Amino acid sequence: MMKPYTRAERISMKIQQAITELLTKKISDPRIEMATVSRVKMTSDLRLASVYVTVFGDKNRIAAVLAGFKNSKGFIKKQIAPQLGLKYMPELRFFHDDSFDEAARMDALIDSVVKDLPEDPTPGSKESE
Repeated sequence: MMKPYTRAERISMKIQQAITELLTKKISDPRIEMATVSRVKMTSDLRLASVYVTVFGDKNRIAAVLAGFKNSKGFIKKQIAPQLGLKYMPELRFFHDDSFDEAARMDALIDSVVKDLPEDPTPGSKESE
């Protein structure tokens, strides 16, 4: 029977959970207080974890959050390492997750197209009979 997740996926979930918990309890850097860890992707050799964070704000705010995570990287690694049970703590790299921004942009595009459609009744509706 196959395991439902690969080891890398399980470790990714543990890292995401551990960093999220740290954000709510122990990290006092004001730059990263309002950030959310949206996902973590591990390399198959478990040496590198790409941590994607969601931040609401402009490019300056995003840059400040990423700088805050970079400055806190050593602290974060030290805090979460015991929870992972790995021989080596993966290198953490932080990235802005723009998938939410992209989804909002797509919603706006769809709304603008739908708004511009003619109000003709669809064939087969009661109004066209």
